[in-house]
Order: sequence, then structure tokens, then C-alpha cells
Amino acid sequence: MDRYINRKGLFRKRKLSLWILILGFVLLFFCGKTKEQADKSQVKEWISQNALVVDVRTPQEFESGHYTNAVNIPLDQVSSRLAEFGSVDQKIVLYCRSGRRSFHALQTLQSKGYANAINAGGLTDLP
Repeated sequence: MDRYINRKGLFRKRKLSLWILILGFVLLFFCGKTKEQADKSQVKEWISQNALVVDVRTPQEFESGHYTNAVNIPLDQVSSRLAEFGSVDQKIVLYCRSGRRSFHALQTLQSKGYANAINAGGLTDLP
């Protein structure tokens, strides 16, 4: 009987450990930085060269705080507001909360011929 209880306890510990491991991977996948995020030194350099800084979060998120001189073009409006990004040669720094939406905005801009756009990640990643 004691062996059965010990096995049951061991099984519960292993099950809990497995759930913690799965949760860790899920958080890493959904909250981690994207590999396509630009280096901070490059972001700083581009901003110092007057790159267009674009916040692709919602207007509500933008109003709650944003980078100095950033313009707000939410991710779902990027394709319809391309004229606001200027020339396809314009240097553009994109950011959001975590870097995921700005990565998707980067892909959209690149598909439209914008070669000088970078994903700076989240607001807290900016210099």
C-alpha cells in the first residue's frame, strides 16, 4: 500500500513538472523576442538619423504611452496607410508591445517593397 501511495505521489510530481515545462515553452514562444528583431545599436543609429518611428499597437495602447515622436499606425491598418510610410527607401523603425505585431508589420512592408524597415521589438526595447 505504501509503495502505491509513493508511486502516486511521484506520478503527481512528474505530471506537475511536465505542466510547468509546457507552460514555460508556451510563454517563451508567445512572449519571447522574435529572431527578426533588430539590434539595439542599429535601432539607436536609425532613430538618430531621423528614421520614421512607427508604433503598430492599437490607438488605446498608443495613448497610454509611446516613444517620443512616434506615429501610430495600427497593424491592421498598415496595408491601407502605406502612403504615411513615405518612400520605399525611407528608414522605418517599427515597434509594438512585444515585437510580434511589429514583426508582422515588417513583413507587410517588405512585401510592398520597403527595404529599409526594421523591427525594434517592444516599446521597452527602444533606446
